[in-house]
Amino acid sequence: MTINDMAEMPVQLPRAPKNEAEGRGRYFNSGNAFNIKLPPVPPRILRDEPAKAMAKTATGWVLCDLSDELDCPFPATTPLMLARYATVLAGETLDTTLNCTASIWYMIEGSATLTVGNETAELGKGDVFLLPGGVASQINASETAVFWAVGNDPQLAFEKAAPITGSEAATGFVHYPADEIEHQLDVVYQRDANDTTSGHALIFSAAQTEASRNIAPTLTLSLNTLKPHSFQPPHKHNSAALTLAVAGDPAYSMVDDQQCDWSPWATLLTPAAAKHSHHNDGDTRAEFLIVQDGGLYYHARTMGFEFY
Repeated sequence: MTINDMAEMPVQLPRAPKNEAEGRGRYFNSGNAFNIKLPPVPPRILRDEPAKAMAKTATGWVLCDLSDELDCPFPATTPLMLARYATVLAGETLDTTLNCTASIWYMIEGSATLTVGNETAELGKGDVFLLPGGVASQINASETAVFWAVGNDPQLAFEKAAPITGSEAATGFVHYPADEIEHQLDVVYQRDANDTTSGHALIFSAAQTEASRNIAPTLTLSLNTLKPHSFQPPHKHNSAALTLAVAGDPAYSMVDDQQCDWSPWATLLTPAAAKHSHHNDGDTRAEFLIVQDGGLYYHARTMGFEFY
């Protein structure tokens, strides 16, 4: 068969490799190298996963795994992030040592003791904490506890990499108690928002990542809020977002013209570059915790945030 179009050419192999290193070479062209069709990241509100975790039937994980839809060979919610829920029954222990650079956690309910290396912290409802990847950690529940967590596990799995630990690690253990979060958000609310901001939000950072204002090198975390009967205008950014619905009734998000109604502790998936907005039709303040792979895009100078 005669092939005239470069885009129809198969991969080109070395002619006569002299050794194994040369034999591993492969060649494409400007026509067939960039026509890979990957499944799109779907706009989605995930409700079944929190329902399973909140049923509190066993200690363990409930993954928000969309790897089949993404044609991904490892668990993933977006190409670079994995959201999960965790349940720890009273008197039981969950090993939380993960293969990621960092994981961001929110305690939905319960009380527990967290051990990270040689450090410990007492956890309560509404606490946020950052776990460094590869460091031995575990949660011991004194009262049945439920958590939401997001890590960059897929990023490391894609590169077949492992986290750096010890003094060279880019992320350390950080605990953000609920009462401190409330205080810091109140400080933000004492100031007016303007047209260049996206409402009143609290952005989480850490001593090691203060200069970049991110919580971890590749991840960002914010607690966004909406006053009663208000909305965040349509906007977009090049990072994907995983959002936990913390409070808001009724509230919803519009993602690429698809309405995603919030329910307690649901996870909203917003694809990269998707037009989206958030709406609070209730009489109380809405709160939603947003994790993005935004650190990658800030570092590359390609965040692309803009309002419509």
